[in-house]
Amino acid sequence: MNPMKEAEQKALPATRQQVGFALVPAGVLTSEWLNAYALVPRRAFLPDDIWPFDMRTGQTVHVSRAVDGRRWQEYADADVPIVTQWDDGGHQGPQPGRLPTSSASMPSVVFRMLDLLTVDEGSRVLEIGTGTGWNAALLAHRAGDDNVVSVEVDAAVAGRARGALDRFGALVEVVHGDGARGAPGHAPFDRTVATCGVREIPFAWVARTRPLGVIVAPWGAGFTGEDALVRLQVHKGGEIAQGGFVGPVEFMKLRAHRAAPIDHEAYVPLLDLPAVEESAEAASEIASGGRFGPLVFALGLRVPDCTFSAAEERDGAQPLWFYSRSDRSWACVFLREGRSARVWQHGPRRLWDEVRAGHAWWCAQGRPEWSRFGLTVGAAGEYVWLDEPGRPV
Repeated sequence: MNPMKEAEQKALPATRQQVGFALVPAGVLTSEWLNAYALVPRRAFLPDDIWPFDMRTGQTVHVSRAVDGRRWQEYADADVPIVTQWDDGGHQGPQPGRLPTSSASMPSVVFRMLDLLTVDEGSRVLEIGTGTGWNAALLAHRAGDDNVVSVEVDAAVAGRARGALDRFGALVEVVHGDGARGAPGHAPFDRTVATCGVREIPFAWVARTRPLGVIVAPWGAGFTGEDALVRLQVHKGGEIAQGGFVGPVEFMKLRAHRAAPIDHEAYVPLLDLPAVEESAEAASEIASGGRFGPLVFALGLRVPDCTFSAAEERDGAQPLWFYSRSDRSWACVFLREGRSARVWQHGPRRLWDEVRAGHAWWCAQGRPEWSRFGLTVGAAGEYVWLDEPGRPV
């Protein structure tokens, strides 16, 4: 084979068949969903212009079906997330916008969530966040068209999803409305699934899910933009829902749960503050744990109303920034390869002291993974616990 042609083929995303073959042994695509994967392709619900995330380059790229239909189909079938709307519809042109606001999730995440949901034929399912309509079509294939209701807050996105579902032949009801309220006129449901990240589980989802029903949602404390999947079961009396976290994901947030971007200059004006030298152990573990690590998840629980951002490492140095969401307190830890860390803190909150205490707590608990954490949701609020509901974090 021509070496250039061979290199080109290796650079292409995996085909839909190859993705399916990879998801089955990984335990993501189970036998219950194999038929749906085969008969309900994601490409049937995507618009002509898409912005897939290229895993090889770590970049979001623009692909037009009209310009390069083959490349469009390759990305449509690949196990990558695809943005389908930017800036709540205010974006124009091929370049990525500022904020992705609607997307088609990567198939491995979609089927992982569907497997957690345990949908049976005839189950009544509420979906929060219609997006392209692909997930709703998969649910309809399993549970039946009449048993799936999907809620979408964006009128234009809802309209496009209805059109895609109609063309595909999936007669799912798409409701334009606030997903935080659920679908009041259609309850009760056996299953509720959110395809958007939340900072708390709306109790309306619990109230409109039948006792012993299941809720699956991406939940996060807001420490970073990442979430963790939680699977809740509604108790017999319907007064609470409770269950454990499964692992990390990242979803666009429910509109009401979006956080305003951090204005660094508003937090850190030009101040001549002294730095404190200290051991780099805690900061190094935070930096090396990655955005999706269990330590960062735990810190979000132990250091409330705080946003963490790690700057890029350059020449063996990396700043870690922490911003309070309750006031203008901030902290910066400057990591230097082979040397102690330099720490600056400013404001009423001593944010680095809080973060360092959170790290010490996580270490003392045996460095717990997500599976040791759980969530209880009631009408009065919610709380995260470690190992058992009697041990709130």
